[in-house]
Amino acid sequence: MYYRRKIDEYLNGWKADPEHKPLIVKGARQIGKTESIMHFAGENYENVVYINFALEKKYMQILADGYDVESVLKNISLANPAFKFIPDETILIFDEIQENPDLATTLKSFKIDGKYDVICSGSMLGINYKKIHSNSVGAKTDYEMYSMDFEEFLWAKGYSQEQINSILIHMIDNKPFNENELSIFKSLFLDYCVLGGMPAVVKTYIETGLFSGTLDAQKQIRLDYEEDVRKYAESLDQTKIISVYRSIPAQLAKENKKFQFNKIEKNARSREYTGCIEWLIDAGVITECQCLRFPELPLKGNVEESKYKLYYPDTGLLVSALDEEAQEDLRVNKNLGVYKGALYENFVAEAFVKQGLGLFYYKKENSTLEEDFFVRTQNDLIPVEVKSNSNQSRSLSALIKNKNYGDISFGIKLGDFNVGHANDIFTFPYFCTFKIKEYLKKKE
Repeated sequence: MYYRRKIDEYLNGWKADPEHKPLIVKGARQIGKTESIMHFAGENYENVVYINFALEKKYMQILADGYDVESVLKNISLANPAFKFIPDETILIFDEIQENPDLATTLKSFKIDGKYDVICSGSMLGINYKKIHSNSVGAKTDYEMYSMDFEEFLWAKGYSQEQINSILIHMIDNKPFNENELSIFKSLFLDYCVLGGMPAVVKTYIETGLFSGTLDAQKQIRLDYEEDVRKYAESLDQTKIISVYRSIPAQLAKENKKFQFNKIEKNARSREYTGCIEWLIDAGVITECQCLRFPELPLKGNVEESKYKLYYPDTGLLVSALDEEAQEDLRVNKNLGVYKGALYENFVAEAFVKQGLGLFYYKKENSTLEEDFFVRTQNDLIPVEVKSNSNQSRSLSALIKNKNYGDISFGIKLGDFNVGHANDIFTFPYFCTFKIKEYLKKKE
């Protein structure tokens, strides 16, 4: 069974645009890129030509006679005479293009020719994307895909768009959920936190109604990521890259979540890990939250490059990396225990990235003033606090009240409570996080 994804609507819009260019779909391994592309192709084209450069090495020489469309199609036909190329009815899908990045040079020819639609895809693990980009400037469109977000999870569970949109309506109207709504959405959200959004994991859970088998699937995905480090990170210390990746769950469990190399290895220095974090970010298997020098706009020009937090872009994979006792407690009792703050904070970071929001935080030197995240509208900077308990939000209140922080007029608090508003702080249950961007647009 195919589960609806947000890329579906994007692909339909792409095809409907008469000026559309060849498309490159990027994203980490096993997030559903190929499945979604093939589903779209099967529903919209009479003729589908699918080539996987990782699995079918016979296609590696299709550029041997040049990058023009005629030469490429001729060589594809030599490798597989069963393929047909019918103008205006054919889509060519080039998968795992990190194995053959020179293919990007052909995209301009396909755009000029205009007879065939082209979609390329590949995991960011190992993609030499700088080369791909330089070989196809102006000739392609990029789309970045992630694992399933909470909304896609709700679609897979059978919830209607009207039911899902009701969450946003509660936020906009500042209307608390009734006990039944709150209980159901909280339960679904906790399931999603444990499972994450990897399609194979979600599919197993939905088809069986059980968590059985999902942990093994998640662990295998993490092992596959580490195997790709060994395969593709040729010019870097692979052991150090894997050490960084494995250290993130423990680092997030600390009170001070700033990433520290000496937590990986005693006396470790950042210079020894140069390139490791960048590689993992480019691979799409971690995300970076940058520390602001001062809580004001603009954000991107206002960061301390030496300070950052690191998250997993899929909270389910983070959960699968915890110790066995925590695993049992999480899957049976949904008791987040000692990892509560880390898991919720990781989920918020994940939800922000999937909405296209940047990740920024603030920690004032020699002070207790700190804030988990910041988002922005056109004119406002909004601090966002992730609460794992019912304690007061002193930093959030201080940021709003202090006239030195002129870009801040209100804040958002996410936690295990209902919708509310007091003292310029809007409170929402965790499960509302996936609607924050839409909420801010409506509020503005």
